[in-house]
Amino acid sequence: MSDSSSISVDGCTEPRTALTEAEVEALVRGICFKTGPPRTVGVELEWLVHELREPRLPVTPERLEAAYAALGSVPLGSALTVEPGGQLELSSPPAASLTECVDTVSADLAAVRAVLRESGLALSGLGTDPWHPPRRFLHEPRYDAMEACLDRTGPAGRAMMCTSASVQVCLDAGHEEPGPLGHGRRWWMAHTLGAVLVAAFANSPVLGSTPTGWRCTRQLLWMEIGAGRAGAPLPDADPRTAWARHVLDAPVMCVRRDSGPWDVPERLTFREWTRTGTPTRADLDYHISTLFPPVRPRGHLELRMIDAQPGEDGWIVPLAVTTALFDDPEAAESAHRAVKPLAERALPRPAPHNPLWIQAARAGLTDPELREVAVACFTAALEALPRLGAGLAVTDAVGAYLDRYVLRGRCPADDQLDLLGHPDGRTHGKDFRP
Repeated sequence: MSDSSSISVDGCTEPRTALTEAEVEALVRGICFKTGPPRTVGVELEWLVHELREPRLPVTPERLEAAYAALGSVPLGSALTVEPGGQLELSSPPAASLTECVDTVSADLAAVRAVLRESGLALSGLGTDPWHPPRRFLHEPRYDAMEACLDRTGPAGRAMMCTSASVQVCLDAGHEEPGPLGHGRRWWMAHTLGAVLVAAFANSPVLGSTPTGWRCTRQLLWMEIGAGRAGAPLPDADPRTAWARHVLDAPVMCVRRDSGPWDVPERLTFREWTRTGTPTRADLDYHISTLFPPVRPRGHLELRMIDAQPGEDGWIVPLAVTTALFDDPEAAESAHRAVKPLAERALPRPAPHNPLWIQAARAGLTDPELREVAVACFTAALEALPRLGAGLAVTDAVGAYLDRYVLRGRCPADDQLDLLGHPDGRTHGKDFRP
C-alpha cells in the first residue's frame, strides 16, 4: 500500500548531507509510525507465474519479458511490479474500506490474468515454488548486491528472492492513545497474532520438488536469512524506540554507487556507518527497504507473514480476517484476549525466531493451542465483517475457510501434503495444482 507516508526507496531529492546517529533515530521514529484513527487498508499480492497448462514446466525469461511488456499497457488501479525471480506483485492503493480494496484488486487481477492467458501463462497462489529452483529474472545492481549479501547466510536468500510469494496486508498504525486500536497494542498484536496467521494460512510445504517438513517453508527461509535482516524487535517495548534501535543495529546490505557494482560490506551496521562514514537520508531510506521483518512499519503497518493463497480469490480471506481483527474494536479486543496466552510461548526471542513462530510454521494448525486461538479469531472476524460493510461474498469466503480449514486444524499446506502422501508428504504421489 503506497501513500505519502511511505519511505522513498530508489532516489531522494534531499541534499546529500551526512546523518548523525541521533538524526537517524529521530527520522525513523517520525517516519515509520504515522498514528491516527484506522481509516485505510491495502494489500500487496505476490504471485508465482507458471505455464497455464503445465505449471511444472519452466517459463523462459523471454516469454516472461514479452508478457510483462504487454501488461505495461493495461490500465490498473494498483501498482504492478516484478520481483527478482519474475514473480508479479500487485500493490493496491490505500482504500477507504475493505470492500473498496477487494473490488479494486479483483478488477486488476482479472485484467492481469487475461493478458497472461493470451501468453499461455497463469498466476499461481503458492507460498513457495514447489517445482523450480531459484532463477533470477531481474539483473540489476540492487538485486546483484542483495544476492551477494544473502549468499553469506546460505541458499535461503536466493530461494526467498526467486521462489516465494505472499499476501501482505497493510493497515494504519492506529491511535496514539491506549486502547484496542492504539498503535502500541496493534504493534504487539501484529507480532503475536502473526504466528496464528502463519499457521492458519500456511501454504508452502514443498521446495525444489521436496517436502521440507514445514507447512510454511517461506517462514523457514526468512528465519535462515538471519535476525538482523529478517527479524523484528521485541514487541513489548515502545514501537518507535524499538524499531529505531533495530534499524540502527541492522547490518547494511549494500552501499550504492552511481555506476558499477554496489559495495556489499561485511558486519557494518547502520549505527557504525554513522560513526565512521557519511550516510545520507537517501542511504537511510534505502537501508530500511532492505530490512524484511514480519511486521514492517512504513507509516502504516505492513504484515508480511502470510503465504500466497490458492485459488483466484483465496487472497481475500487473509485480507478480510486481518482487517477485521485490527480495525473493528470489538473484534480487536476479542483477538487480544485470545492471543494473549500465546505471548509466553514467544519468549525470549522476537519473531520470527521464537518458539511460537517456529511451531506455527512447522505444524500449522495441528498445534492444539494455535488451532483454538485461530478458531476464536476467525469467529470474531466473521462476526465483525458485516460491521465493516463487507459483502456476502467476503463473509461467505471467510466462513467457508473457517469450516474447511480452521475448525479442522488444517491449512492449505495440508492439501498439498495430502496429494504428495499424507501425513508428512515425503512419499510422492500425484501432482497438485495451485
